Parts: sequence; structure tokens; C-alpha cells
Amino acid sequence: MAGVSPEHPAGPSTSDIRLVIAASSMGTVFEWYDFFIYGTLAGIIGKTFFPSGNATLETLLVWVGFAVGFGFRPLGAVLFGYLGDRLGRKYTFLVTVTLMGVATAGVGLTPSAETIGYAAPAAVLLLRVLQGLALGGEYGGAAIYVSEHSPADRRGFHTGFIQASVVGGFVLSLIVVLGCKAAMSEGVWNAWGWRVPFILSIALLAVSLWMRFKLSESPVFRAMRAEGEIAGNPFIESFTYPGNRKRIFIALFGIAAGLTVIWYTAMFSAMSFLKGAMRMEDTAAELIVGGAAALGMVFFVIFGSLSDRIGRRKPIVWGYALTLALLFPAFWTIGNHANPGLSRAAAQAPVLVEGPDCDYNPFRAEQASPCGKLLGDLASTGIAYRLATAPELRLRVGESVLPLSAYPWPDRKARSAVLEEWLGGKGYEFAKVRPSLRDGLVIGFTLLVLMALSGATYGPVAALLSEMFPPRIRYSSMSIPYHIGTGYFGGFLPLISSYMVASSGNPYQGLWYTWGVVAMALVVSLWGLRGGPPRDYGEDVS
Repeated sequence: MAGVSPEHPAGPSTSDIRLVIAASSMGTVFEWYDFFIYGTLAGIIGKTFFPSGNATLETLLVWVGFAVGFGFRPLGAVLFGYLGDRLGRKYTFLVTVTLMGVATAGVGLTPSAETIGYAAPAAVLLLRVLQGLALGGEYGGAAIYVSEHSPADRRGFHTGFIQASVVGGFVLSLIVVLGCKAAMSEGVWNAWGWRVPFILSIALLAVSLWMRFKLSESPVFRAMRAEGEIAGNPFIESFTYPGNRKRIFIALFGIAAGLTVIWYTAMFSAMSFLKGAMRMEDTAAELIVGGAAALGMVFFVIFGSLSDRIGRRKPIVWGYALTLALLFPAFWTIGNHANPGLSRAAAQAPVLVEGPDCDYNPFRAEQASPCGKLLGDLASTGIAYRLATAPELRLRVGESVLPLSAYPWPDRKARSAVLEEWLGGKGYEFAKVRPSLRDGLVIGFTLLVLMALSGATYGPVAALLSEMFPPRIRYSSMSIPYHIGTGYFGGFLPLISSYMVASSGNPYQGLWYTWGVVAMALVVSLWGLRGGPPRDYGEDVS
């Protein structure tokens, strides 16, 4: 066995590795639970903290808050990456998990906008900033900690549990939400019960801290400290170390951006699609998506382990290529089975809006022109429509032209009621639906396929990123591109895709954002990632 050094540290025992994986994975589950509970409860959060009377605008404002948290992840990566490379892996992610737990509980304790006005959304956004900072330091710390404890031939398998833990946080958020809803009446849940999942993060924080305090420092960091090889300024060195700029470019555009949009599309976009455009009952949608996510976690470990044998590049490239081929067919399948009646109505009586001045801005509470108002009303219903320019404003549903002269233009609520009545007469149903067992299984299987693609691109990544960067600046070098990629390409996905859907009237339009980012990631990965068996720490990727 090689001597103790940053490149070849003394290997921990099997029991030590099991404790490292368990404690790091559970901490990651809890921290991502804290972050994802916001997205899981997006509907209630919009009504509580961002009330506008416009369902489309409330949804967009919730996703703005979601994006804000992700937007601050790179800053957290810089801050905690610096601390992790200077002070150690263990104590840095003890700080991040504490910050996350406190911030999440704070969201649950914040009074509504009805009670304290604009201070409510301001407080929620500030807490999302703190969550983003914490998460920016968490992932790199946990992934590196497990990687630096693992033997080279098992690194992908061991870090695959960290990757699966990200999904585990999403699954846990759904389990807690469903459990709380089952234990409360609908009135209690809507009044204050939804706050309980946020406040529970304090208990999860206590468990996570207890587990992580039992861990020792990473053997790689101990060896670096013993040999005096701690980086003076890890942030600066991340961009001056030979070959690191290319590594960071590949990690950002070829790895982090691609894997993140696949994962968020498979889970968050699918959840929003089912609850919104497809009008599925919330509980049914949560059970189906949560079940697919829970079963799909195994793919992250499988592909992490597979990458130990065939290399990190192949699963990632395969996953990207298959996503480009299957993304739209998968969502078409989900849509056809989520609400067959709505799909039939859209096929038999498509909605066409013809008119002048059809500018529609989803971020406006009320539109300026009559055509804009009509498009906003259609967007609020979630009904797909096509738009064409014409001298006069007309609303066609199938072969019929509806009488807009009788449309109550000044009153938005009255307009919505009239529009739903008109469309209901043409076969459109606005009540929430519960899919049949067969349809639910088809949707779940399709989501499981998307989870497999996410596992192929995400499972090997913790090991790959650890291997791409030298130990002295590893925490900073992998955290910065990872959190820029996931923070901006992934964190803004719900906002961008929701805006694209609302602006176009096409419930599938937002998928083009995912498709474009994955196509970019595939090109960069084919160019920059080296094939063959996994390489050890600090070797070049070219």
C-alpha cells in the first residue's frame, strides 16, 4: 500500500466507511429535504406569501423565490469551499446543515402577507438566500468527504449514495407532506398545518448534527494538514492551478448544467405539469411522483457503481443522448394518461385566439389589451391554446366562435367563470382528476424512465468531480462550477419553463429549455470528458 499522502491517504476500515456513508447521506437527505419542501408546497406558499389574485403570477413568484435560493448557491460554494479547503471538510458541513435547518424552520414561522404585508415575501426571500448559501457548501463537503474515504475502485459506488440522497430529500419532503395532510383536516392543513413540515426541520437538524459529530476528519485533509499542503487561498488557486480552468468549464457546462435540468424536469416539472396543466389531484400527483423518485434512487447507486468499471464518461454521455431522444415522448405519454378527457377535448376542440395587440406578460397582475386579458385567463385555466394575428379579436374552440361581446372584461373573476363555462360546454373539464390504476402505473413507469436517465447522468458525478481536481483546492474547485451550473441552469428551470408555458399556451413548451441545455452538455462532455477507466485525483481530463 502507498504511504500516507494527500494522493494516497491511509484507508479507513469497512465499518468506518459505512458510518461515513450513512452519516453523510442522511445529512444530505435532511438538507435537501429542507430545500425541496419549498418547491413541494409551492401552491400554498404562493397564496400565503405572494398573493396577487392571479394564479399564474403567484406560481411565477414562487418560482422566483425558488430561483433566488439557487442563485446564491455559488456564493455559498465560494464561502464554504474556502473554509472546507482551509479548515477541513467535517466542520464546514456541520455549519452548512445548521444554517439550512434554522432557515427552513424560519419559513414555517414567518407570518403571512395578509398579516405583515410585504415583510412576509421579503422575509421568505431572505431565508431562501440563507438556504442557498448553506446548500452551496453542503453538497461539495458531503461528496468529497465520502470520496476521500473510499478506495479508488469503489468510489463511484460509495458516492452514488450521496447522489441518491439528493433524491431522498425530495422523497422525504413528499412523505412528510402527505403524512401531515393525512393527519389533519383540509381546513387545518390550509390554515396552518402546512407549516409543520418546515418546523420539523429543527428535529432533522438535531439528528443530522448528532450523526455528523461522530465523524472524524477526512484522511486526505488530515494528510494535507500534516504535510503543510493546505491551500493559501483556495478560491484564487482554483482559477490559477494548471489545467483547472478547463476542468471548471467542463464541470460547469458539461456536467452540472446537464444533469441538473434532467433531474428537475423529471421531478419538479413533472409535478407542476400534473398538478397544473393536467389538473390531477394534488395527493395523486405527489404519490405518483414520490413513488417514482423513491424507486428511481437505486439508479443513482447502480450507475455510480457501473462507472467504477466502465468509466465516468459513458453513463453520462449515454444519459444525455437518450434524454434528447425521449424527453418529449415521455411527457406526451404522461399528459395523455394523466387526464385523458382533457387530451381528447384538446384534440377535438382546440382553442385558437385570433386578434391584434396580443401582448401577454405573465408577470403582470392584469393585462393591458383585451387580447392580453383573454390570454391571461386561458393561462390561469391551464388550457392549451394557439395564437394567430387577425384584425378582430376572436376565440375559436373547435369549429365554434365564442361571443366575446358578452365577455365581462372589467371583472377578472367573472371572466374566469364565464370562460370555464364556455370551455366546459366544449368538453373541457376543470375539476381535479384522479387517474385510473392503469394510467397511474403508466405515468409512474414513464417517470421511472426519466429517473433512470437522471441516475445515469447524476450517479457517477460526485466521484468524477472529486477526481477532476487536486486535493488542496478540491472543495472549492468542484463546488464552484457545480453550484453555478445547478444554481442557474437548474434553479431557474421552473421559472423559465413556467414562463415559456404561460407565454405560449403550450404545456410542453418549457421542455425546450431542458432539451437545449442537455444538448449543450452533451457536446461539452463529448469534447472534454476523457474516456476509459476512472483516473485518480488531480489528473487532467483532456
